[in-house]
Amino acid sequence: MLTIFPLLPVAEGVSIQAQPMLKDVPWFTNSILVTIIVTILILIFARRATAKMKLVPTGSQNLFEAMVSGLYDTLEGIVGKHLIARTFPLLATIFIFILTANWFGLLPGVGTIGFGEITGPLRSLKEVEHPLLRPPNADLNMTLAMAALFMLVWVWWTLTVTGPIQFLKHTFMPKGEMKGLFWLGMLPIFLFVGVVETVSILIRPISLSMRLFGNVFAGESLLHTMGTLGDALPAPLNHILSVVLPLPFYFLELLVGLVQALVFMLLCTVYVQLSTAHDEEEHHH
Repeated sequence: MLTIFPLLPVAEGVSIQAQPMLKDVPWFTNSILVTIIVTILILIFARRATAKMKLVPTGSQNLFEAMVSGLYDTLEGIVGKHLIARTFPLLATIFIFILTANWFGLLPGVGTIGFGEITGPLRSLKEVEHPLLRPPNADLNMTLAMAALFMLVWVWWTLTVTGPIQFLKHTFMPKGEMKGLFWLGMLPIFLFVGVVETVSILIRPISLSMRLFGNVFAGESLLHTMGTLGDALPAPLNHILSVVLPLPFYFLELLVGLVQALVFMLLCTVYVQLSTAHDEEEHHH
């Protein structure tokens, strides 16, 4: 019989570690639970918006078409017409999932409803030992998995569009119309630059994942801190401040959630453009 995982005590602040929901299923954490919920919500919205398509869209269809059209035009302007059909599904999905997950994490109850006794020296902290829900992007495992998946697909796109030989030449060989001794003289420099570029490619999953994780986790910690600043004050003032103080930061986190989704998607898009643009340029020549 499945049992609740032993509670992980959190005296103060927000736990940096996602907590397992079930003892017998350690991978099923509270962030995985929210990931499943967010995925289901996105699928339901997409199905409802496209179930009965109208020539003049209204309601959810209008919102869905506007979002898809805006994303398509933006991404096409970066990767070009020759790659948009191939790359759009993944890049748009990344944006929609990150944005929905970020905003879902701001709903009341996420991080504050769960199991165990309320902890803290004042016994008035709005934190439980085992939160039932946790923002997915506040879990480094989730952001790293998304970044690693994208990089695997990026390798496939790059090699199928440019070919491995052309990709290596573009990375390590001198550019332009260099010939003769000048080409030989510049070769060591470009080889060194190629090594630096290879290192930067290898650390892209880390930079992508840490940027998103850091911003979302910092926002979660900020809202928690602002919500507990008035705990030392007598009731009902402490309860009023626990709602009023975090409120301005909720609007800030709405903007941060959108910006981080855009940054993650656009960086992925630029990486694709940088590794495939030279192939298109050579066709023009």
